Amino acid sequence: MKILVVGGAGYVGSALIPALLERGYEVDVIDLKWFGVHLPGDVPVVDKDILSCTAEDLEGYEQVIFLAGLSNDPMAEFDPAMNFQANAAVPSYLAYRAKEVGVRRMIYASSCSVYGYTVNELYDEEAPAISSYPYGISKLQGERGVLQMQDERFSAIALRKGTICGYSPRMRFDLIVNTMYRACVTDGKITVNNPSLWRPILDLRDAVSAYLRAIQADYSISGVFNVASDNYTVGQVGDKVKDEMEKLLGRRIELELKNIEDFRNYKVAITKAKTVLGFEPSHDISDIVDDLHAHRDLYGDLEADDYYNIRVFRRLHGSPPQG
Repeated sequence: MKILVVGGAGYVGSALIPALLERGYEVDVIDLKWFGVHLPGDVPVVDKDILSCTAEDLEGYEQVIFLAGLSNDPMAEFDPAMNFQANAAVPSYLAYRAKEVGVRRMIYASSCSVYGYTVNELYDEEAPAISSYPYGISKLQGERGVLQMQDERFSAIALRKGTICGYSPRMRFDLIVNTMYRACVTDGKITVNNPSLWRPILDLRDAVSAYLRAIQADYSISGVFNVASDNYTVGQVGDKVKDEMEKLLGRRIELELKNIEDFRNYKVAITKAKTVLGFEPSHDISDIVDDLHAHRDLYGDLEADDYYNIRVFRRLHGSPPQG
């Protein structure tokens, strides 16, 4: 099978694409290379804006995976206009073009951020998506644009992923577990801004598994699927990272608890992904920390700007738009 991965040189793609190659898939990548390229050298990477892609650019692919766009709330708030274009309009256009040339399936990287702020309820895919912030709104719009194209000839799948954490060749330290790991190594201290809030956490290896299950699903399957390794309060995450890092480092880690208001609080059910796609997560917080620490010699300066998406984005795009 020939697969096009849009945004494939990023954090998720740098882990997913080697797994695709191991399974015999033929993979091409379109990526603007904001974060460099950390893929196997024989993977073709085309630096191209998706909105300039023609139908001919998509011919010959059986499936298209969309990993591109702005990847978190700070980037979305820095440039809301680019956020709505990249996360909503671009995947909708790509789905339209892909279906036009006979692509069988498009998989859209969505986010559990679409749920917004919930109060101690376990949300499935039928629960209201009520985010009022640019990132969550744009991801929901992207879902709808892609799913709009679904019919008997074109499968459309949106994976609503929890916060992905863990090691990737294109490393990030701006994700909750990764951030806490970095803090343990550099400061010997974890700061938890609000221990009561819930987060679905997704080990990057489980995220790769979810994409594999979506690729391999029967073409009659379409729809939205929550994907997470498990749900944790932020306080639980802090405790688990602290405990594991104390074992790994052989020293005490300080834990500071605050009560800073946050607009994200949600936990999700993954029953549908398990039942329909066969997704089965295998990793917990301790596994994520162990995997991060196993690659510690590769990181160099954990405070380097390249590990933080918003810093790279600011460097590339300058001051935020006014008005």
